[in-house]
Amino acid sequence: MIHNLVAGVMLAALAPAHPAAPVGTLPLGDAGLAETRTVQTLERGVTLTRIVRGTEPAASGEINTTAKGPWRVNVLTIDPDRARGHLKATYGADLSRTETVSDLVAAESAVAGVNASFFTFTASQLYPGTPVGLGAYRGKLLSEPTTDVAEADLVIDSRRNTMAVGKLSYEGTVVNPRTKASLPIAQINDPSAGVAEFTPEFGARTPSGDGAEVVLDKRGCVVRVAATRGTTLAKGQTSLQASGEQAAALTALAGGCLNVKHRVTDASGRRVAIEPGTYAVNGRYRLVEKGRIVVPDGTGSFFDRNPRTIAGTNRHGDLVLATIDGRMTTSVGTTMDETAEVAEALGLRDAVNLDGGGSTTMVAGGAVVNTPSGGSQRPVGDALVWDH
Repeated sequence: MIHNLVAGVMLAALAPAHPAAPVGTLPLGDAGLAETRTVQTLERGVTLTRIVRGTEPAASGEINTTAKGPWRVNVLTIDPDRARGHLKATYGADLSRTETVSDLVAAESAVAGVNASFFTFTASQLYPGTPVGLGAYRGKLLSEPTTDVAEADLVIDSRRNTMAVGKLSYEGTVVNPRTKASLPIAQINDPSAGVAEFTPEFGARTPSGDGAEVVLDKRGCVVRVAATRGTTLAKGQTSLQASGEQAAALTALAGGCLNVKHRVTDASGRRVAIEPGTYAVNGRYRLVEKGRIVVPDGTGSFFDRNPRTIAGTNRHGDLVLATIDGRMTTSVGTTMDETAEVAEALGLRDAVNLDGGGSTTMVAGGAVVNTPSGGSQRPVGDALVWDH
């Protein structure tokens, strides 16, 4: 269940703010490993803590197994009662392209930021930046949560500067009120299957190809119906696309004005309102819930040691964004279990594992403060930023 969200979902009270800093030795590797911490105040209420655990570089063949480390962890802690600004998610110029975290932070004139959602990624894809799961920005739902049991969603109320983690569900429908005919909307800003809605935020043009496309004005009234997909949307317009058998059904539905409905619900079936000030991104696996580690058991490369990006809140309501460098002899990374243990040691009551691997990047004070595993920043789909 998601708490601390927006209208339509019960708000849980937050404890008073406090001068926040990560506490507790990291539970990584052998007990007694040397651990150093350096705390830098970026501005009032915003601190960057650099943690190094272990002193000797790992052997290249032992990165996934060594108990000696080393580990390099960067923790951005924001006390929303003292800091001046807002936490939000941003995707840059358009949703379908990728940009570096540095560029996303700079475009918002933000103090700091980290990479966020899992995204299409593959360079050969036409639209590599589209989220693979939930994406909401500036109070608008631009990508729907998936049915993947691994997806864990992070919802931000930027007006109150609160975050909440949970598993959300989506249902979309387009209805012709005159004929009462309806079709399910499978996806938003994703051309992969079923009937999909596209918004101007997607990119310069909607995806092209065989099928049908219905363009709607801001009132939901049909502007045009095309027998192929691919168009440029004017301000305020949206479109509905379908291919295969669904194309004929969409064309038959179109006429007059249509009602397009999106519904997002939490694990209890209660509606989660996406309203002004709401931002949301997708992660893979909840790490901590109410102070208890909840990450599931698993095997395979995803659960092995990798670079990680974490977002969560502690019992005082502080916002915490953290990166763990990995796949290097100078920082070996963490398994999913180790990642959850780090989140717990940092005092997080609720935390989610965001996109990691080569995407893991933290920018603060105009500079990249971690070491991306690829040697340079990977362009990503979106980022969480703290801005003014």
